[in-house]
Amino acid sequence: MNIDNQILFFLSALGVFNSVVLSFYFLFFKHNKTKSDLFLGLLLLSLSVRIGKSVFYNFNPQLSKTYLQIGLSACFLIGPLLYFYVRSILQNLNYSFAKYSLTLTIIIISLFGFLFPYKENPAIWKGIIYYFINIQWFIFIVLSIYEARQIFKKLVANRNQISYHETWILSVIFGVSAIWLSYTLAKYTSYISGSLAFSFSFYISFLLIYYVKSKTSVSVTHKEKYINKIDEKLVKEIHEQISILFETRKMYTNPDLTLSILAKELNIRPQLLSQFINDNLKKSFTQFINEYRIDEAKRLLKERTQFKIDAVGFESGFNSTSTFYSSFKKITGTTPSNYQKDNFYS
Repeated sequence: MNIDNQILFFLSALGVFNSVVLSFYFLFFKHNKTKSDLFLGLLLLSLSVRIGKSVFYNFNPQLSKTYLQIGLSACFLIGPLLYFYVRSILQNLNYSFAKYSLTLTIIIISLFGFLFPYKENPAIWKGIIYYFINIQWFIFIVLSIYEARQIFKKLVANRNQISYHETWILSVIFGVSAIWLSYTLAKYTSYISGSLAFSFSFYISFLLIYYVKSKTSVSVTHKEKYINKIDEKLVKEIHEQISILFETRKMYTNPDLTLSILAKELNIRPQLLSQFINDNLKKSFTQFINEYRIDEAKRLLKERTQFKIDAVGFESGFNSTSTFYSSFKKITGTTPSNYQKDNFYS
């Protein structure tokens, strides 16, 4: 392998290596994992398998046909995982449906691969399967863009209002779209273009996310005037950031959520967050979080009447049944069971 090919191999494989590491972080090592983190980890892992196959096949055409089959099979999961990731981070996903859909897809892919292995049916995999993958992948990209349409509108209207988490969504969609486009046009360019596009998109996305997070941190911490009173503009900014964070990730459903954890997510000092909640909202941190949890419990009691009352409490973020009942009665003036009955028969 000459020096040019060595450089090309390094650049195309670098993104794959880092993507595998990042996927394992989201799947196994990230603290306070959310369901969207799991979908993102699986998406990165599927992309890594697909791109990795392309890299090794490009530099070693004698690569085992079994590995080629695994690489193409992973493509069936990229589109659905992108779609489920976007919907999960926007809190607009039925997780049971997503789980069963992915399980069914894996079973069908495995069964088809067993009956029609790539080694014995290369024409099928290179033909109809390859085209079906591209079409399916494109459909899910379109569906993901539709789910994130409000963020795209914000991108056009006022990009400065886009939050850190919305930047994540845009970066993932654009990155997956760029990879799809590279593979679609590969016969007119180069087979390795998809791998290079992946590495390029991977690092550009992280530079962008790092920039947005740093900008958010500076814009908030630069204005901290923790003397007597928080500036009204900063109060509004903190409030908006909390609203976005809770709407997209529902952090209040984490029973281990603390003021320090929330402050870290917002990139502000815990003292500032405490002052904001105590002085501006006139609440304690526990009361502030419990109000969100009770709103979530009320929604579950209305929409999911098959849930047991205790299960609703745990789903909403309470770590004990007694705390859930006492907080619910204190905030709503009634018990969870009476609230459910009133809304069921109304």
